[in-house]
Amino acid sequence: MMRRVTSFDVAARAGVSQSAVSRVFSGASASKATADKVREAADALGYRPNVLARSLITGRSRIIGLVVAYLGNPFYPDALERFSRDLQEEGYHTMVFTVPEGAGEVDTDRIIQQMLDHQVDGIVLASVGLGDALAARCEAAGIPVVLFNRGQAGSGLAQVTSANRLGGAKVADFLFSGGHLRIGHVAGWQGSSTGRDRTEGFLERLAALGRDCVGVEDGRYDHAEAVRAADLLLAKDVDALFVGNDHMAFAVMDHLRSTLGLSVPGDVSIVGYDDVPMASFAAYDLTTVRQPVGRMVKTTVIALINQIEDKSAQAEVTEIDGPLILRGSARIPEGLQ
Repeated sequence: MMRRVTSFDVAARAGVSQSAVSRVFSGASASKATADKVREAADALGYRPNVLARSLITGRSRIIGLVVAYLGNPFYPDALERFSRDLQEEGYHTMVFTVPEGAGEVDTDRIIQQMLDHQVDGIVLASVGLGDALAARCEAAGIPVVLFNRGQAGSGLAQVTSANRLGGAKVADFLFSGGHLRIGHVAGWQGSSTGRDRTEGFLERLAALGRDCVGVEDGRYDHAEAVRAADLLLAKDVDALFVGNDHMAFAVMDHLRSTLGLSVPGDVSIVGYDDVPMASFAAYDLTTVRQPVGRMVKTTVIALINQIEDKSAQAEVTEIDGPLILRGSARIPEGLQ
């Protein structure tokens, strides 16, 4: 059997000390000349640093736990791909954990323990209902947490979201300007801050414009629930629906067209939220509020690494505004055409 190539072999070939090899592969200070010699020797010998052994020495796993509720919503696979890429650029690896919305205490504890067992350096919590228990356990273990695409008032955790209340208000302005008289809302799950904020921003702006909302039904970010909610609102003769995310909006549009034989936007205008790639497909051509996912991910990564490297770093709450993207699923006011 072939002997495993060690850092001492690389050092001998490069003509440097073993500690210099360690410095190069740990990212510590080393001159360019030394780094070039070490990497050239390592490539020639087929050397690969032992990440697990290094983590025992440094006390850093270089692993970030990404916790999500579900991947059916196309917003999250896109976000996870961006997280993986951006974290790799910073020298970190990702480990994905899934916890369904409304998970019980036993499931929550199990996931928390798994993350602690893998000695993750930090956690990105993406739109899941893990609250005080997670914060307390991670704080006790000294593990930084950043909430992504959800807020948690009074938690003291860093949070990165889109400007959800403002986004809901933009939809209200748009539908009002389009002359819609009977506007309904298929809300995102009202147990989440994102769902509540979008709904509140939408309803508050409609009220300020002197227009009542015909009805609000919680679609719970679920395909079947969104269709059920849309049917209840259609029974009230709505001419426009603001749907709390694109994933639900696609379900509603398919139902209106295929099952009920209605025209979008001829009979009912539809506006979503997220602007996932499918929103631009000809089959949907969905008018929607864009969540600036690239900026949100980069801001989250920066916030998390700052906390990992500086335990005294302040946990900040960041909202990032996104535009309303006009397409063909909703009547466009004359002034915006």
